[in-house]
Amino acid sequence: MEVIQTIEDWAWIGWLVLILICLVIEMLTLDFTFLMLSIGGVAGLASDLFGAPLWLQVVIAAVVAAVLVLVLRPPLLRRLRRGEDPTPSNVAALIGLSGRVLSTVSSDTGQVKLSNGDVWTARTDTPAAIEPGTPVRVSRIDGATAIVRLEPQEPSA
Repeated sequence: MEVIQTIEDWAWIGWLVLILICLVIEMLTLDFTFLMLSIGGVAGLASDLFGAPLWLQVVIAAVVAAVLVLVLRPPLLRRLRRGEDPTPSNVAALIGLSGRVLSTVSSDTGQVKLSNGDVWTARTDTPAAIEPGTPVRVSRIDGATAIVRLEPQEPSA
């Protein structure tokens, strides 16, 4: 019984440590999950200061953290991300880009010049080779190789 009483007497230190750890992790991740957990820890600490038993402190902290994660976190994330640039970058920006074949593209090898000026090693998913000068479109990137397909031809009027 003395051990349980000692734990309950010093529980406030555990709550402070939990709050500080969660805040440090939140500063590294900026995902608002650990912020909500630390606020739940503050609720547990407050209930300890009002004399609640340890089991009730844990329940209060868990309920407050769960409610905040489910209710407050989603709008905060939307607000945080609303100013992001939706323009794709890096490899994602190459998907769908058009280009021209420089050297014959087969299922094993080839080379294309994309519309952004980059020259890429290329392959095609189809068994048919694509001849130089043919317009192509990037369907995906596999490592440092562009997987291309024939550019659909627009019907002439």
